Amino acid sequence: MAPTPRRRPAPRRDAAAAARRPSERAARLRAAAQQGRVRDLGPLVTALNDPIAGIRQTAAIALGILRDPRGRTVLEVAVSDPDPGVRAAAAEALGAIGRRESRAVLEGALGDAEPHVRAKAAHALAALAEPASVPALAARADDPALEARQAVAIALGRVGGDAAVAALRRMLRDPHDRVRREAVLGIGRSSVPELLAIARGYLRDPARRVRVAAAVVAGRHRDRPSVPLLLERLAAPETWEKPAVLIALGRIGDPAAFPALRDAAEDPAHWIRVCAVHALGDLKVPEARAIARRHLTDPYWSVRGAAGIALGAVGDAEDLPWLLERLRDEHPWPRRGAIYALGRLGLAEAAPRIREELGDAAAEVRLAAVWALGRLGDDGAREELVRLLYASRPADPSIRADAVEESGLVSDADSRLFDALVQALGRLGRGAPDPLVRRALRDARERLSEEDLDRGARLPLPELELAGTPPSVRHLFEVALPTSVDDEDG
Repeated sequence: MAPTPRRRPAPRRDAAAAARRPSERAARLRAAAQQGRVRDLGPLVTALNDPIAGIRQTAAIALGILRDPRGRTVLEVAVSDPDPGVRAAAAEALGAIGRRESRAVLEGALGDAEPHVRAKAAHALAALAEPASVPALAARADDPALEARQAVAIALGRVGGDAAVAALRRMLRDPHDRVRREAVLGIGRSSVPELLAIARGYLRDPARRVRVAAAVVAGRHRDRPSVPLLLERLAAPETWEKPAVLIALGRIGDPAAFPALRDAAEDPAHWIRVCAVHALGDLKVPEARAIARRHLTDPYWSVRGAAGIALGAVGDAEDLPWLLERLRDEHPWPRRGAIYALGRLGLAEAAPRIREELGDAAAEVRLAAVWALGRLGDDGAREELVRLLYASRPADPSIRADAVEESGLVSDADSRLFDALVQALGRLGRGAPDPLVRRALRDARERLSEEDLDRGARLPLPELELAGTPPSVRHLFEVALPTSVDDEDG
């Protein structure tokens, strides 16, 4: 019998050698940045001079994640790195840091040989939003690379001003629809009637994404002359632009749109029903109530959630049992919509049931409950709201409130919870100041920097619909802790 060959033992991994591998080192750099603020940027600065381009690029990305102004000068040097990936990452990081001192370096990067670097430089200048950068951006309006032209259009729209608008009007003639789309959105940031009329004309652009952009502009400015064109687009067979058209019609609020919205609410496509039901709530006509109530039991959770939101705008006290029933929905979105509706309708008898939702597994539901309880003035929620305030964390001040509002994102509920709790406790404290609440609010205020206090409050979406522009966090505390109230804990 032949002897069984002996297995060679597997080589032992040298942990130190593995740590020196580029992939391992890059992972460590990213992990350090994602953990938050660091005292010593030395390892990242050193990595920006590493002979391996991938390490240099990762270091630049990490400095951007940190948004630490101390990294600005080394990143400005890295914008001239031999590797285009490093240059692009450095430009993007400078935009994230957002210091106007970087403008000249980023304007220089608009002439980089690589289109991706030029695009990242334009995006960074958009973040700076410095009017002085408009000439350099306008000079790249005819950049041969689509990616760069699109980024330039975004930046010009963000910066704004007469010179930026003049360049954007030229870009409306761009052969590519992606550029025209950004030009329409950029021009549509202005409420000047002449510019709104220009944007309105692009509701008939050959490209769908441009028409969608024009619809967004019409809705943003509640441009009533756009209604006939929007109804024309709604009647067209194209499906994917209808959500933007429906939302625009709802925001404009012309009752003449009701028949078209009513019909769209019965569309076989659930995403069209969602937008139609939302629009009917925005329209606030009495006939919308029965439609919203009927869609509370739609087969799709997204439609049920939209129906709850809409009923909060057009319903009344008789809708209480229907909304309470939705609090037992298997999906969080209908629960969230029902809670917002109960708060908007002022149905205080629902407060004990809403209080139970402060422990819901879904952050969006908890956020809705906090807002509704504050709006309803539910004194029974004080202690639980105080507990949540101590456990919650303030939002990242580097995230602009207006960007969140424009995007319509609702997936960052945990980071908005702190602001909603401050507002809710402030509302509860107006009638009978409570030492427990005052102490919790003072402690929360001490956790914030001046930058934190001056940022726009990130509040639940119904609050933005009802109150318009969100106040600063400082204002929330001023309302919640008026100077006339004795600061001593009684």
